[in-house]
Amino acid sequence: MVTQSKRNSQVRAMVMTAILAAMSYILAMMSFSVPFMPSFIKLDVSELPALIGSFSLGPVYGVLVCLIKNLLGLMNSSTNGIGELSNFLLGAMFVFPAGLLYQRNKTRKGAIIGSLIGAVCMAVGSVFTNIFLVYPIYYNFMAEEAILSAYQLIVPAMKSVEQCIICFNMPFTFMKAMLSVLVCLLVYKRLSPVIKGRV
Repeated sequence: MVTQSKRNSQVRAMVMTAILAAMSYILAMMSFSVPFMPSFIKLDVSELPALIGSFSLGPVYGVLVCLIKNLLGLMNSSTNGIGELSNFLLGAMFVFPAGLLYQRNKTRKGAIIGSLIGAVCMAVGSVFTNIFLVYPIYYNFMAEEAILSAYQLIVPAMKSVEQCIICFNMPFTFMKAMLSVLVCLLVYKRLSPVIKGRV
């Protein structure tokens, strides 16, 4: 009986992971441009379902949500999978530490601290994924000078794309993560029992 109960729990966790990943994929397609950022940088909250999954099911399931979302994204990728790889790495950097710390301290404070640490990891990691993965792909479609000019239209003092990534992309990524955290904190209590099968 215990084994059957555990098996049912695992099946439910995988089903909920698939549902959260589908939601994450849909949210990723609803990205939009924001003021004071170049038009090719988009805002979305597609990490929100992964964060909810990481809190309710565990950090490994949160990472699985990120993985499945980006595998789905490969169907209409314009970056030969590089953008999806970067997005997966950043999502994992965000939801894994957040979920891990929450599992050790299942309080609102634990969720906030874990999310803050995850958001910082994601923001710092974005510097490296942008410099070494994403922007080299951009350069195939748009000259480096043109990309720099897009940033200089906002802040003329920018001298290099690397400086732009640190000054624009890194804080933007942090704020993007924190937006997911804010929404998660608002809805998690209502959704958690459903995801865990306690209703």
